[in-house]
Amino acid sequence: MNNRRSLIVGIKTTKLLLKEKLFLKKYKPWGVILFSRNIKNIRQTNNLTSSVRQIFKDKRYPILIDQEGGRVNRLKEIISFDNLTSEFFGKKFIKKPNEFHYFYDLFIDKTSYLLKLIGVNINTSPVLDLRIKGSSNIIGDRSFSKNAKIVSKIGNYCISHYHKNKIATVIKHIPGHGLAKVDSHNFTPVVNKNLKYLFKNDFYPFRNKKSLFAMTAHIIFNKIDPKNTVTHSKKMVSLIRNKIGFKNILISDDLSMKSLKGNIHENTIKAFNAGCNLALHCNGNLKEMEIVASNSPYISKFIQKKTSQFYKIIS
Repeated sequence: MNNRRSLIVGIKTTKLLLKEKLFLKKYKPWGVILFSRNIKNIRQTNNLTSSVRQIFKDKRYPILIDQEGGRVNRLKEIISFDNLTSEFFGKKFIKKPNEFHYFYDLFIDKTSYLLKLIGVNINTSPVLDLRIKGSSNIIGDRSFSKNAKIVSKIGNYCISHYHKNKIATVIKHIPGHGLAKVDSHNFTPVVNKNLKYLFKNDFYPFRNKKSLFAMTAHIIFNKIDPKNTVTHSKKMVSLIRNKIGFKNILISDDLSMKSLKGNIHENTIKAFNAGCNLALHCNGNLKEMEIVASNSPYISKFIQKKTSQFYKIIS
């Protein structure tokens, strides 16, 4: 395991291309992430993930997916989860708790079953961002609630239930994306709230979470570090570690997103210098992947230790 590099990459299509096989053999990324473009049906996707694992000779090799439900449904060619948004479950939790537990258990059980069928063992869920009126719709109904305590409680339940199903989770977007007024895929959101407000609200749901993984928010928190997004900020990563208390593997959000103003080389270096453990690159562009990979260190003893814990969750 220790010859793997600290990155997660996307692949281009429904089959592993020869040049991608050569890339995986050469750079040995820690993990691979799937998107809708990779998924046609269950058998094809299982063949794809099996071909990745063959390269590493590791049946437990980390393969991730964004399968939140609602509009973030990478399994749309297999099943429709369009109406099952986080907002839907958040409202159930408040108004009809018995129904919440029945439907949410069923949702996570079904999702986990499908993920295992296609060879995925990490779901980049739950979204712990707050639903804030007047903010960008990039979060919107992907959030459970505007209430930080409710988001935190559902988040705990989600993580625990996925773990029971032997699927690991990624909490996101730490330390909170809810206040962003623009979409970080295209612009750099800037948040001006003070620390007292943030710890009571946006930062609160991320505290004391038993998820082995968290994904950063490409957001600038002006009162803490006005120059850098969370992904590139030593101050923000220190806050995540020491104030919010997240001690596990910190994954950057996608380094090809336009909220990060540098080129792909600069974005990679800055993410690691800030304290991210794994760099995420999603678009399947092989030239960019090679730049990220060549600037990603071999995994540390810390990542090896946490990966061993991940293996226990999924075994």
